[in-house]
Amino acid sequence: MSETEPVTDRARAERRAHADYTGGVYGSMLAASVVVGAGTLGSFPYVELVLLLLLTGVAFWVAHVHAQLFGARMAQQGLDRRVVLHVCRDEWPIVKAAVPPAAAVAVSPLLGLDVQGALWLALAVAVAGQVGWSAAAARRAGASWRLVAVSASVNLVLGLLIIALKISLTH
Repeated sequence: MSETEPVTDRARAERRAHADYTGGVYGSMLAASVVVGAGTLGSFPYVELVLLLLLTGVAFWVAHVHAQLFGARMAQQGLDRRVVLHVCRDEWPIVKAAVPPAAAVAVSPLLGLDVQGALWLALAVAVAGQVGWSAAAARRAGASWRLVAVSASVNLVLGLLIIALKISLTH
């Protein structure tokens, strides 16, 4: 497909079928870690927590794009606009995974939550995202329902370990 050719529904469907959700799982774990780290440093205003989550996601997205472009990709093929855009799109789930926990923090005052409550809500949302991304990745890869459940369970255990870390650091 050339750069001037319109993107068809078929091309979009093919791209979705080959989607890699690794970045989503990684981004969700990253967001959970940011919440844990922020919670150990004291209270932050809600806006700062939202920005911390989103900007950390963007910073790690840039780092992953850079690593892909100037690490593995450069040795295998030259860089052109198409390759750069492809890598940026492939790594975007890292940023997308930070949005739900950030949104949880943003709406937490409407739910009557203090900053600690907002942190717990964001952590729960990040862990749920981690489990969801891993299940979606397994299913998209054609895994059996049993393997999807195993993948989700492993990621739930990892998320619970992050929660245990938060509990141990705050008590």
